[in-house]
Amino acid sequence: MTATTAEKLRAELEEVFEQAEYPVEEPMELTSVLPEGPSTTFDADDVSVGVMEFGSAYADYQDYPYETAEALIDDLMTGFRQEGLFE
Repeated sequence: MTATTAEKLRAELEEVFEQAEYPVEEPMELTSVLPEGPSTTFDADDVSVGVMEFGSAYADYQDYPYETAEALIDDLMTGFRQEGLFE
């Protein structure tokens, strides 16, 4: 069974954001775990989302502080779905 685009994107987010020290009070605290800093992009199949978009296109879906990577990623994934990044 192959992973869906959403599953692949979630796996990439988990790989990066699980390295952060939680709780995270604000987005800037995550910069140190981003492989390419603010230029980091997450890619899955034909979907690509840059970390800078998290603070613009998907900011309304985030609710800091976050106690866990899972909670942060859940909110990001909700935003991606709501904004039509993938089905």
